Amino acid sequence: MTQHSTHPGGASHVRRRALLGTAVLAVLVALAGLAAYLTRESRNSSDTPAPPPSSPTASSSSAAPSGPHTRPRALPGPPKTHDPITYGKAAAAALWSYDTRAYSQPELRKALRGWLTTESKYADPASVDQVVPSAVLWREMAANEQVATAKINEGHFPHAFTQALQDDPGAITQAYVYAVTVSGKQSIRWKGSSAGGAESRSTTLAVQCRPNHPCALVGVMPSVAP
Repeated sequence: MTQHSTHPGGASHVRRRALLGTAVLAVLVALAGLAAYLTRESRNSSDTPAPPPSSPTASSSSAAPSGPHTRPRALPGPPKTHDPITYGKAAAAALWSYDTRAYSQPELRKALRGWLTTESKYADPASVDQVVPSAVLWREMAANEQVATAKINEGHFPHAFTQALQDDPGAITQAYVYAVTVSGKQSIRWKGSSAGGAESRSTTLAVQCRPNHPCALVGVMPSVAP
């Protein structure tokens, strides 16, 4: 099924995506080329369909639903962890999952925004909103009782990120923002479907984990870092 992203659009969206890139680039100090790439991607992001959102589970491996009439899923809540990879895997599962039978599109968007860091200097809510289906698409999905769940296969720090930390270990101490790449599979079922569908997914998230504070989401990067 083809999904279309919402379009926060405008200069404020571009500036917010640039702030996300800046937060991560505070750590990836050696990657000037990546900075230019992310800036280019942020300008084009309003023309690029967002990947389908994920399931409201904070587990790193949630099973696909057995059918559209299984018990409705609760809205996703962030885990209390100080491990950026654990948090990134949970956030990816939440972003790749939804249950149109259980809550509305605004309720899901609000819940996902609740994962964001309270530091507005770094938080990029527009990048999270892009992952949620538009209100029009949500109504069509809800009419079919569509449900999506995510199974997370693995999460890791991108190679460029770990290399940058090795080159300058103190670079992270300003924002404490970590790049985390997560891969897995999204399964979708709807009313009347016997098997549903599934596809492999991957994303790179910016996760903030300050000392003595639980991790929080900064945003969704515009491209996947290996």
